Amino acid sequence: MTKLSHLDETGAAHMVDVGSKAETERVAIAEGSVKMQRETLALIRSGSAAKGDVVATARIAGIMAAKKTHELIPLCHPLAITKASVDFALSHDPAGISVTAEVKVGGQTGVEMEALTAVSVACLTIYDMLKAADKTMTLSGIRLLEKTGGRSGSYRAAETKGR
Repeated sequence: MTKLSHLDETGAAHMVDVGSKAETERVAIAEGSVKMQRETLALIRSGSAAKGDVVATARIAGIMAAKKTHELIPLCHPLAITKASVDFALSHDPAGISVTAEVKVGGQTGVEMEALTAVSVACLTIYDMLKAADKTMTLSGIRLLEKTGGRSGSYRAAETKGR
């Protein structure tokens, strides 16, 4: 089993020293989804949700979350992110919206947590904007799809059924 880098020799949590790592371009892509009733999806499509433009608001929330990940997740490094994008795909059957985030940095540590945080907050924002219309919504499938750069190399998630 790989030694966990956020634990010191005594087992205490600590922030990893990345000072000696090479700066490389690092990219992470994450995904998640919000399942909902068809009527709720229709509110997004028509732009008639009571709180306003669901997709635009969730996009901004996801980007802001990526930039603030170090404030939310203990032991994450503050990073000078060079790109944070959040994209959406609406699906009629099953009714819902898929969220994908891509985050890039030229730095000494990866951006997996930033991409995952962006997706999570975008999904939560969708829920918040539509909860008055549909309390049955579910958030699911939040995962890292891909990462490149750094000492550990590249990673690509195995495809799942339905993808």
